[in-house]
Amino acid sequence: MSDRATVRSSGEVRAVRTQPDERGSGSMLMIGVCVVVMMLGYTAMIICGYVIAGHRARSAADLAALSGATTAGQGGDPCASARRNARAHLARISSCERVGDQIDYVVTVTATVSTLVHTPGLPTQVSATAHAGSEEVR
Repeated sequence: MSDRATVRSSGEVRAVRTQPDERGSGSMLMIGVCVVVMMLGYTAMIICGYVIAGHRARSAADLAALSGATTAGQGGDPCASARRNARAHLARISSCERVGDQIDYVVTVTATVSTLVHTPGLPTQVSATAHAGSEEVR
């Protein structure tokens, strides 16, 4: 920055700036960069929360369907077994269905898991469906 000296009638010398002052502009730039980085971090956290919830829902549905199919093969109630198994994995069974007879059957289970991060406007639960049984039932 170039300064120009001005002499007043009282003999006082005073510097007058001829270019605009840019002090503090780096601080504003860094604040902007920090806000962008924080928003990207928050977005990544939301995406990871949904990915984790999806994996948990699929795992809970698979294990609940296997548990139900095993119980159905032994003559028990497959849906009650699936609900107990899902509860142990912090999931909820939203639907359970057994198709077939005692020998050839398929148990279909839909498990629902809550997301870790609740964001307004986005779903708070993720669901997954799994099938397990003794044979392919038509």
